[in-house]
Amino acid sequence: MSKRALIERLARLFTGAHVAVYRATGGRIGGHFRGGPIVLLTTVGRKSGRRRTTPLLFIRDGDDVVVVASNRGIDRAPAWWLNLQANPGAQIQVGRQAFRVRAEQVDSANRARLWPLLNQMYPASEDYQRGVSREIPVVRLRPDR
Repeated sequence: MSKRALIERLARLFTGAHVAVYRATGGRIGGHFRGGPIVLLTTVGRKSGRRRTTPLLFIRDGDDVVVVASNRGIDRAPAWWLNLQANPGAQIQVGRQAFRVRAEQVDSANRARLWPLLNQMYPASEDYQRGVSREIPVVRLRPDR
């Protein structure tokens, strides 16, 4: 098994455990990472049709949740973002609250406003951006009312 494949497998195992603990404790355990809050984002696979849940750091922008599609600094978009591009409807859980959202990539003006706030919360985002050739998307998750 290659080093990359091993890292991917370990990341999937860690993610599954993280999601299970977060859900079981309503985010009391697993609800923060390096000082930033965690949201559970559940999307529908664009190929498989299966529901997939990913824990992500986030900031609030009014009622909206804002996340970064950094894929841990890998130079390809994360599967959850590709899923949202195919179907922008999703579900999120913040603490014990779960609700439906619609996803959209923020425009350049909002990205310029939000990116420094995201980096303040998690400074590695800027390192991730410098390490990839793509512009890392900033994604707004707006409550679906």
